[in-house]
Amino acid sequence: MMKILLVDDSFITRQWIKDTLSPLGECDIAANGEEAILAYKLAFEAQKPYDLICMDLLMPVMDGDQALRAIRAVEQASRISAVHQVKVIMITACDDPKTRLDPTFLNGSTAFLVKPFTAEDLLQEIINLGLYQ
Repeated sequence: MMKILLVDDSFITRQWIKDTLSPLGECDIAANGEEAILAYKLAFEAQKPYDLICMDLLMPVMDGDQALRAIRAVEQASRISAVHQVKVIMITACDDPKTRLDPTFLNGSTAFLVKPFTAEDLLQEIINLGLYQ
């Protein structure tokens, strides 16, 4: 069973993703990037790290890009190799192909999905990441 963190400022989106992914593992939720960093650090310190983070890019308080940079900084400071870093699916409403292909846009995320997406799209990304068969 995977350990999953869902980060989105939309309650409806968080609930939908949780309903979709609950059969695959334990799902924690956060409403913004600050909560995501706290949840990540607590899980990391308890030696029960997340396998997957699904995180919205645009959120109030702290966005997904800033949160992901902080999470990757924790991993780097802890000397976690890229292979063992948490897999991150960045979720965005931005559907500009030029932006999506820009490596700085992905900024350490492992994959991304454009809203709206289906449960099948989400599960396929998880399969592509090697987290589920």
